[in-house]
Amino acid sequence: MPTMADKKILVSGVKPTGRPHIGNYFGAMKQFVDLQDSYESRIFVANLHALTTLQDKGEMERNSKEVILDFLGIGIDPERTTLYYQSDVPHVTELAWIFSCLTTMPELMRAHAFKDAEAKNKDLNVGTFNYPLLMAADILAPDADVVPVGKDQIQHVEITREVARDFNNIFGETFKEPQELVIKTVETVPGTDGQKMSKSYNNYIGLFDEDSEIKKKVMSIVTDSGSDTPENVYAIHNLIKSAEELKDLYAERKGKYKDLKDALAKDLIAFITPFRERRAEWEAKPDEVDQIISEGGKKMREIVHEKMMDVRNKVGLIHHE
Repeated sequence: MPTMADKKILVSGVKPTGRPHIGNYFGAMKQFVDLQDSYESRIFVANLHALTTLQDKGEMERNSKEVILDFLGIGIDPERTTLYYQSDVPHVTELAWIFSCLTTMPELMRAHAFKDAEAKNKDLNVGTFNYPLLMAADILAPDADVVPVGKDQIQHVEITREVARDFNNIFGETFKEPQELVIKTVETVPGTDGQKMSKSYNNYIGLFDEDSEIKKKVMSIVTDSGSDTPENVYAIHNLIKSAEELKDLYAERKGKYKDLKDALAKDLIAFITPFRERRAEWEAKPDEVDQIISEGGKKMREIVHEKMMDVRNKVGLIHHE
């Protein structure tokens, strides 16, 4: 196992926009757990990013704490992974401003996220437009080597590399050019209605749902009566059991949708219960959770402070301690 000094730095953030479902887990969260031994991981709650759409004090505070509890519940170890709030490292907003003075508007207008948002809503706030630069600051300030992303998010890292390159060309070598770590995600986790699992479609199975909720949602999964194997049921089942493990079950109960749903519900409950129980244990220790967040923020401020002293010096911003 590599030592801390040998490990590359991994940085990623998750917006506090509500409770996760199993699609979120298999799409990203699981990888944070799997990678924490291989990298020096720095995972943050992207509450500043969330301000572009979430503008309610109470909801922001609750959601931010919930994300930390979710991380701890799925098995992220605060001894191996630094967990922190983005807003606890205010240096990133200063760095994002510096980047905004070096980046042209046409460059930002090419961002997929901006074009998608513009197509849906003409009254965009400036934060949505500048989103890639705050993201670049989040990644570059703590010296990230890798950023875990899905295929649809590679452009974010490409923009970050361009920002680093522009700064380095103007002011001298300062930032690493991070690489995307393309995680092997499930292309589409189907929801109970057969569409992609999404909170906006209300077709999701929550990652920390109670047993009764899991059973109810599994039984509501839409099935195709023309097939011996209910595809949506099998696709979800195959996330937690291998094809080899499911082979006999689906052969023996061919066409018996209720039996297969019962089996899926049982296996999902067995899969989710340890997450739910571990999360509840952490939730019962609020002071300890607060300490984890506080210590994570302190560590990251110290790390980023050194980088920002170098940046300020190079761009000519005089700073007095």
